[in-house]
Order: sequence, then C-alpha cells, then structure tokens
Amino acid sequence: RMVAFGQLVVGPPGSGKSTFCSGMKQFLTSLGRKVIVVNLDPANENLPYKCEVDISELITQEDVMENLKLGPNGSLVYCMEFLEKNLEWLHAQLEKFGGHYVLFDCPGQVELFTHHNSVRSIVTQLQKWSMKLVAVHLVDSHYCSDPGKFISVLLTSLSTMVQLELPHINVLSKVDLMEQYGKLGKHWTHHIMVQVTLLCTQTAYDLDYYTEVMDLSYLLEHLSDSTFFQKYKKLNEALIGLVEDYSLVTFLPLCIDDKVTMFEVVKAVDKAGGYVYGQGESLSQPEMMSCAVGAEFDFFKHATVKEKYFNK
Repeated sequence: RMVAFGQLVVGPPGSGKSTFCSGMKQFLTSLGRKVIVVNLDPANENLPYKCEVDISELITQEDVMENLKLGPNGSLVYCMEFLEKNLEWLHAQLEKFGGHYVLFDCPGQVELFTHHNSVRSIVTQLQKWSMKLVAVHLVDSHYCSDPGKFISVLLTSLSTMVQLELPHINVLSKVDLMEQYGKLGKHWTHHIMVQVTLLCTQTAYDLDYYTEVMDLSYLLEHLSDSTFFQKYKKLNEALIGLVEDYSLVTFLPLCIDDKVTMFEVVKAVDKAGGYVYGQGESLSQPEMMSCAVGAEFDFFKHATVKEKYFNK
C-alpha cells in the first residue's frame, strides 16, 4: 500500500481552520503537490474550498439535532461516533485519490480532541491505512491579549497533543491582526510600560515570548493584578508548572496571505511527518537541508513577521 501524507487541522471555533485548509491547498498545489481536502465537520456548510470528500454526504449535524433532539455539542459528538462506526465509507472515498496529499478539516469542538476518543480512533485507523498525519492545531492569536486566555490555550494545546498522539504543530493564526487588540504586553498590566520593560531587554511580551512559550512565571505576576485571579493563584501556578514540565508547547506564527509564514509552517509539518519532496517540487539543496535539520535560528525565523506586523 502506498504511503499517503496529510494534515489533521484542528483548533477551537473561529481559529481559521477552513481558511487555513483553503490557503494551504493553494500553496501546496503551487509547489506541485496533488492535494485534496476532506471536510470532517458536519456543521460546516459554507466551505471556502472545493471539497473532494465531505462528511455531510454521510451525516449532517442538522439531521442529528432534528431527529435525535440533541444540542449542538451532543450532535457533533454523535456525528464523530457515527463516522467512527462507518469508516468503510471514509476509506472508500479516500481510495479514489491515491497519491494525493490530504488535508482533514475537523470540527471546532475542543472536547473531541482533548478527551473524547472517537477522533483518536479515526486517526488510528487512518494510520493503519498507511497515512502519515501531522496534527496542525490552530489558535487565534487574539488569545495572547490576556494571560488567563493564553494559559487556557497552552493547556488546550497540550491536552490535544497528548490525546491525539500525532506529530504536532501548534500555530498562532491571524498573526497579522494580533496587535489590533493592543500592543503586545501593554494590556496585560495597568502599570506604566516602564515597569513592564524591566522584565527583559526586549519588549516584555514580544512575539517570541508567545511562540517559544518562555518563562511563564511572568504570567502569574499579571494574573495577580486581578482580584478575581488572586484566589486562584495556587491553581494557576500548578497549571503553568504542568505546561512547563511537559515542555512540549511552542507555536509558529501564521498569516494565511503571507507566503513566508506559510512556507515556515509547511516546512515544520513536512519535517514532523517525514514528508519527502515529491515530483514537481523544486527546492534548492540548501533549502531542503534547512528544512531537514531546522537550521534557522528563532531570531531570523520570526524577524520578518515582526517587521511586517508589529511595532508599527
């Protein structure tokens, strides 16, 4: 059986999964790959891409809600369990596209990827069908605007990594809109900016702080400014300690219209999944070596992004 490669695109609602699949399909097609998109979201009716395989041909959330009287969350769980029981349908659909790179556009219900087992079982079966998948977990960059939200994102990302047991890339999406919510770091404290800049030689919460998930003790200082979070200080310390103990969560910045950030994500996914460049993809030897060994330093990796979208 020929090995197939692909991405399992997951993330909370509104993180840009369908837009990512559309942009990634166009980008990979321009590199010479044959790409298909599989929509696994039974509630996604307005797809921004041509869908080669669509779960709505098997089951829809609307039908489940109407016939079984389930709510939005329960109906999505039922749909995933139904797909798990009918994987021969998915296998028959995928068999039509041998030799294609596959993008799986998944539902946005977080529980499906943090502790429910249906998606994990589906992934296990896909691997048995000789598919090498990489989980691409999208997170809207606006969550960086608040320390409490950012801790939640870190925990969700970590839980998803542990649950899916796949090579995993975390992505901060919509990074071009990040500073519409305020300059990085300024809105995390009511104190003057001088106090914040004492925390490190750069801007206290530069883009690298979020992508590389640096010393999270800084978050506790700003959570302590809130009377609501003060009584949860020990809980927050434990949560931050958990993330740091695993030391697994980092992020890549992404603007879907920016070819540079798209290429960085593609290289990271290919490296994680062991993808060997296919026919029609022309990369120079230095580029291929750089992708293979991760030769870029973090400073150069994010310099272009910061120059384009921050500190203007």
